[in-house]
Amino acid sequence: MLIEEMTMTEFEAGLSRTRSVLIPFGSVEEHGPHLPLSTDTIEAYEVCKKAAQQIPLFVAPPIPYGNCRSTACHPGTVSISTATLKSLFRDIVRSLRGHGLRNFVAISGHAGGAHCMALQEAGEELIAEFADIRLAVVTELDLARKEGQGVIETVGDSHAGEIETSRILHSHPHLVQGSAPAEFPAFPAGILVRDKRRYWPGGVWGDPGKASAEKGARLEELVVRKLVELVRLVEGGGHD
Repeated sequence: MLIEEMTMTEFEAGLSRTRSVLIPFGSVEEHGPHLPLSTDTIEAYEVCKKAAQQIPLFVAPPIPYGNCRSTACHPGTVSISTATLKSLFRDIVRSLRGHGLRNFVAISGHAGGAHCMALQEAGEELIAEFADIRLAVVTELDLARKEGQGVIETVGDSHAGEIETSRILHSHPHLVQGSAPAEFPAFPAGILVRDKRRYWPGGVWGDPGKASAEKGARLEELVVRKLVELVRLVEGGGHD
């Protein structure tokens, strides 16, 4: 059940089927010269929609902005602060809880460290605030990487490489502009650098040349399966 397409009557009726909701988080972030800036958002929303076809679930409209530090200097990246991200997550959960939802799974297509930590911190604050909710925070890329060991060939692939290029080739091939050279950046350990493009000129972390739509379909299917398993675990309360 896609919340953005529902009427208030349909939403109210949906509460008799489920009290669980997926909240997809993405980013407006460079993904090399070949993938769209909305790559993270597309990936997260696609698996949420597919999961909701398998079990009763509300799917919130995707949040298209995230905190992007390493790519902040690359053209097209639009980053928000971690404070803004945390506030968005908290406010969305509070509002949906007010409408009767109780199980929340935030799934992020963007896997930046500060971004993910902000979502986790907000989640911890929410479960401390409300004793009647269950909540999980997971990154879409982590699910893809863990489940796709037999599919992905590139060791250390993480951004605009084999995994993400395959995913977009599968779901939105019309948005893929060819390919890009393999790239494995090396930032100086412990040093905060201003000109991040100096160390990461191409905006790729992995090897897009090994991508295929077939791999993307297999990865998406694996991630959807793991997402459904996670929802069931949250609903069952076995983690409390």
